[in-house]
Amino acid sequence: MSADVVLVDPAALSDFMADAVREYTACTPELPPRSWAVLLGRFTDDAMHVERVGFATNIRETDDSVLQEFDAAIIPRFGACYANGRRGYWCEPRELLRITAEAEAEGLEVLGSIHLHPDWHRIGPPHERGLRVSQEPTPMDRHLFQGSGWPLNMILYLERREGRLYHSLGAWAPPADTAPEAGCRALAIRVRTPERGVR
Repeated sequence: MSADVVLVDPAALSDFMADAVREYTACTPELPPRSWAVLLGRFTDDAMHVERVGFATNIRETDDSVLQEFDAAIIPRFGACYANGRRGYWCEPRELLRITAEAEAEGLEVLGSIHLHPDWHRIGPPHERGLRVSQEPTPMDRHLFQGSGWPLNMILYLERREGRLYHSLGAWAPPADTAPEAGCRALAIRVRTPERGVR
């Protein structure tokens, strides 16, 4: 189903936001923060309505077939930085099936995923400080978004300024083309506004 708008209640992402902040706060230049979750919700007319997230085990550093995939395809294509096992997330397949089944029992669908991008140009190792990221997809993100085929791929960008954390969100449809330079289509995000006290 095609939808150009993402409807989000801030509470739907609160567990993911807490995990992302915890990861960001604990990271070091050698141990990048990583946070990833499945987005669950409903299609409504021209929109995808995110209602909650689901977490699953990351097997990026523990599964032999995943390690081989990174060694043979990911690292040669996207760079040596992906040799660091903290880079990237690979969801445990049985847990994804469990999350999907639980969502269906609640009348929800798997819409896609959300993951964290930190201000790596400030907090990463000196040799990677030129690597600017944001809520926009990286080439690796585009590759993964295309591979999953999910209609919604969100990126939470976190940065520290003047001692406080700030964030922005991006929402993306997967690339329509398999060419390496194919881009993702930006989706509009609408965050639910509290109506208490409105006259």
